Amino acid sequence: MRKILIILLSVGLLGTPVAAKQPLNKVAAIDDALFDLGIADRVRKNCPTISARVFRAITYVRKLESEAKALGYTSAEIEAYTDSEADKARLRAKAAAFFKAKGVDTSDPQSYCAFGRAEIQKSSRIGSLLKAK
Repeated sequence: MRKILIILLSVGLLGTPVAAKQPLNKVAAIDDALFDLGIADRVRKNCPTISARVFRAITYVRKLESEAKALGYTSAEIEAYTDSEADKARLRAKAAAFFKAKGVDTSDPQSYCAFGRAEIQKSSRIGSLLKAK
């Protein structure tokens, strides 16, 4: 019994508090990736000459879900994050600031198109989710 206790203590399994998971909106790898997906979606909705790479977007979403699960998040926690009105509002505000910083006039579809084409040309994560028609 003493040997087991020594092993548990040396491995750190006993006597240490369990680390609490951060909310998913604080996990930069997930939150930033979801943000980029949202930016790509806004571009395709507002630019008549750019569409989504649907299969790639579905694969991307599934990969994000798998990454979150690998970090220990449950399907319910992931769904709560993606359905959260507070997080949706936060990401919309972040998107507005992002588009402004990139010089996108959100009242002009051609401005979205120019941004989208530039992202496609750069092969950025946003651009990889889009295609010119």
